[in-house]
Amino acid sequence: MSANRAASRIALDVQEVDSLYGELQVLRKASLRLHEGEVVALFGPNGHGKSTLLKAVAGIHPAVSGSIQYRGVEISGTTSEKIVEMGIAYIPEDRNLFTEMTVLENLRLGAFNRKARGRVAENLEYVFVLFPRLDERKDQIASTLSGGESRMLAIGRGLMSGASLLLIDEPSIGLSPITKKAVFGAIETIKQETDITVLIVEQEVDHALKLAERVYLLKKGRVVLEKEAAHISKAEIEKVYF
Repeated sequence: MSANRAASRIALDVQEVDSLYGELQVLRKASLRLHEGEVVALFGPNGHGKSTLLKAVAGIHPAVSGSIQYRGVEISGTTSEKIVEMGIAYIPEDRNLFTEMTVLENLRLGAFNRKARGRVAENLEYVFVLFPRLDERKDQIASTLSGGESRMLAIGRGLMSGASLLLIDEPSIGLSPITKKAVFGAIETIKQETDITVLIVEQEVDHALKLAERVYLLKKGRVVLEKEAAHISKAEIEKVYF
């Protein structure tokens, strides 16, 4: 994705978002922006609000205050089902697959929203090109997949929704080096071949830095740094962690 294309317009605009779990405040005036077609990495220590921010955008754990706009439309308070239909797919760390269904059935269920139903064959073809392993395993029950295959299936299901914004939470966690390479390679292909915008939460700093155009650092629920990925080092990120 060229810089000019990425800067064409704002895809996601999160401004001063607060989020609570009971009486515990997790996000504190968190703000970030993504441009169309951009890949942005969100780093930070465990338990400091990264997943909560993704869930707020996806409508799964709504913010209690602040603004979340997608392509200029306010989506705070919108149902998660409607947010999916608008083009936002949240891919959680724990996959949330239908484990007793086949790979193909899981993928087809990803296209349940009205906008995606007319593009099932097209999107399925793209997912199988991106992840040939899923094509090989399409009749296999999801519970029998390896960790890496499950992660591929989760991302593929997100793509089946016709998403224009992917929120990917910890894609490499628990994967072997070879499988990590395949997963990050697929995200790189999405970056190069599509206009899909990606916000990725990741602990593997090296991998995500190679993919991202910009990075945000989140600590204690606050965004403490925003920088172009080319101008930040792993050491600088880890300094914020510790």
